[in-house]
Amino acid sequence: MYINNEVKLNFSDVLIQPRNTELTSRSEVNLEREFKFKNTNQIWKGIPLIASNMDTVGTVEMYHSLKNHNMLTCFHKFLKDYPENDRNKYIISIGIREEDFNKLKNLYDESPDKCNLVCVDVANGYMDSLISFCQRIRKLIPHCILIAGNVVTGERTKELILDGKVDIVKVGIGNGSVCTTRIQTGVGMPQLSSLIECSEAAHSIGGYIICDGGITCPGDASKAFGAGSDFVMMGSMLAGHEESDGEIINENNKLYKIFYGMSSKEAMEKHYGGVNNYRSSEGKCVKIEYKGPVTNTIKNLLGGIRSTCTYINAKNIEELPNNTIFYRVNNQVNTIYN
Repeated sequence: MYINNEVKLNFSDVLIQPRNTELTSRSEVNLEREFKFKNTNQIWKGIPLIASNMDTVGTVEMYHSLKNHNMLTCFHKFLKDYPENDRNKYIISIGIREEDFNKLKNLYDESPDKCNLVCVDVANGYMDSLISFCQRIRKLIPHCILIAGNVVTGERTKELILDGKVDIVKVGIGNGSVCTTRIQTGVGMPQLSSLIECSEAAHSIGGYIICDGGITCPGDASKAFGAGSDFVMMGSMLAGHEESDGEIINENNKLYKIFYGMSSKEAMEKHYGGVNNYRSSEGKCVKIEYKGPVTNTIKNLLGGIRSTCTYINAKNIEELPNNTIFYRVNNQVNTIYN
């Protein structure tokens, strides 16, 4: 047993220090980034925000909306029919079972263009089998932009990039709004500190990371970018919209949509026929008030990130980490009217 006494921080533990700026308008900020990857000759350019691969969020309808904003949608791994449109605007998700590999192989054999971005998605990114599975994917589709996770430490981030030939590592364990992994297992790390550690590790060897989970508002996304994250993936912020899947419920003349974690009892009953005797649910199911078209949320999100940039003299997202200084705080907002 060992205790690491270093304090680990979450988004709610910090604020970003403002600084003198040459920017006079949010319109001067460019939110697009261009990425080059060490394991492929591909270049990806766009706004590095991603809809999470949850079956209520990572939908084809969400993809059709987000591609208009030059953003990515990570399809959930139970999707069967993939769109024929821009391959650079969506990510295919799979697990690490043999049937997942065969599904990807069949899809690649039928439509190679659809397998441009591939995410190997498991809750526990520390399994040895993840490394070997990623190596198989790299051999099957050498040109693909390969994503894998989830992890929270720099050492494992490096192993995935160097040994697994992964381009982008997904960072975050137990920090999602409908995830109960930390309650069920006691495992995880506050998201801000994990992003700082994992981004430093990834960038030192030419890799990238995704902040997966914990984003509750535009300010959290800005803090994630400021902490070194290259991409930000969101679930709850994009749930409950017209483009989101899930049952619509009418209660007292108000509309709601169901949103649940992918390790919840609801998800396992839907996709696997129930919760196996050897495991427990690590997610919850909630009702979210219906939010209408997602484009309104996206405009608010992008406007908030642009505003962050104007406060710290960052002309684009790529400059955010170099211009970010975090204050540790006891309280970040006035909640009297919440």
